[in-house]
Amino acid sequence: MSRYKSYHTIENLPNLIGQEVTLNGWVYDTTSKGKLQFIKLRDGSGIVQCVAFKQNISEETFETARSLTQESSVSITGTVKADERAENGVEIDVTGLKLWQLAKDYPITPKEHGIEFLMEHRHLWLRSSRQRAIMRIRAAVAKAIRDFFDGNGFRLQDSPILTPNACEGTSTLFSTEYFDLGNAYLSQSGQLYAEATAMALGRVYTFGPTFRAEKSKTRRHLTEFWMVEPEMAFFDLNDDMDLAEDMVEYIVQYALKTCQPELKIMGRDVSKLEAVRRPFHRMSYTEAVEWLNKNNVKLNKKNQDGTESQYDFPWGEDFGAPQEEAIMSQFDKPCIIHRYPSEVKAFYMKRDPENPKVALAMDMLAPEGAGEIIGGSQREDNYDLLLERIRHENLSEEAFQWYLDLRKYGSVPHSGFGLGLERTVKWISGAEHIREVIPFPRMIYRIVP
Repeated sequence: MSRYKSYHTIENLPNLIGQEVTLNGWVYDTTSKGKLQFIKLRDGSGIVQCVAFKQNISEETFETARSLTQESSVSITGTVKADERAENGVEIDVTGLKLWQLAKDYPITPKEHGIEFLMEHRHLWLRSSRQRAIMRIRAAVAKAIRDFFDGNGFRLQDSPILTPNACEGTSTLFSTEYFDLGNAYLSQSGQLYAEATAMALGRVYTFGPTFRAEKSKTRRHLTEFWMVEPEMAFFDLNDDMDLAEDMVEYIVQYALKTCQPELKIMGRDVSKLEAVRRPFHRMSYTEAVEWLNKNNVKLNKKNQDGTESQYDFPWGEDFGAPQEEAIMSQFDKPCIIHRYPSEVKAFYMKRDPENPKVALAMDMLAPEGAGEIIGGSQREDNYDLLLERIRHENLSEEAFQWYLDLRKYGSVPHSGFGLGLERTVKWISGAEHIREVIPFPRMIYRIVP
């Protein structure tokens, strides 16, 4: 029982058999059978069947029960009874009912609706069983992330959303005027600021919304999404990969432990999640390219006349979704690809001292077509080399002077990564599209509701 209210929640009913309780929620469905009125009630924690028997309640209460419509808001009082046929093993024998509002003409009926209709009514679609299950899985994943870092000596640090410069180039930034100071940008990443706080606190993480103005229409892309970004002083690339594995294993196992009802609603094959245990697979970028060509995974490129040609995958090209999915077809748990070509990675990533053609970077790919869920690297800690990269990318030295300062005053080896919350939830939940795993998705063709 909540200590703030005198009513209970549906998820706790199996512990309250024989007791009289009051539940507050919304009508999910109703069925009338003469003197019996069956009301499926949802309250956000679950769904339970409430049985109103005409002989046990007043005529007025029974007529109110008969009048209920989908999504009407009510408080129902009754006795919790065991029922092995029910999904959660209980039902409610109704003794009282209070109607808060009778909903009229609820637009999302039990029939099939097109995705555009559902997205227009996202504020109501969230009430469906599947969408509620996804949101509860999302909440569990977010809690697992915080618990993991808070329990391992990390300190949460908030990075600004408005920034004066880009983290990874300016082509995918949302810009806005910032008083008399020129343009400001919605943050692509909290990483640069996390590096600064890591030099103060040792191990930190940021967790918040980030923005990418990419004109992508895939099942994996949003223009606004949440990302957790740990940053660690005195960590090299191997430490970074080890931490990423530990974190993902913890998240998946936590979701398995706490979200079984939700995963069942999603029809998720939990045996595939149970396999997500360390150690994960690892391949260098070079090994991955060799595997793609050995297994005849071609690169499709458009010709000037609009036709397509197929080529062996060239060393130096970044992987796309087809290459990632091909690589992951051989694995039942995540794989980390490391040491990518320097030229396809961000300016702040440290080049491998043993082979400057590759950066000490890593991506974690998840199985079952989930694709990349983590991108990270060891950061360049040498002032001169970082300045050279900033100049090479034609970035503003003035705008990055504070970032360069981190390499002037007590610079140390350090590493970090970013994990996309929505891609991770999509993978764990088994959702078909990333637009389902954030309450109100922002995409290139959608900014409402």
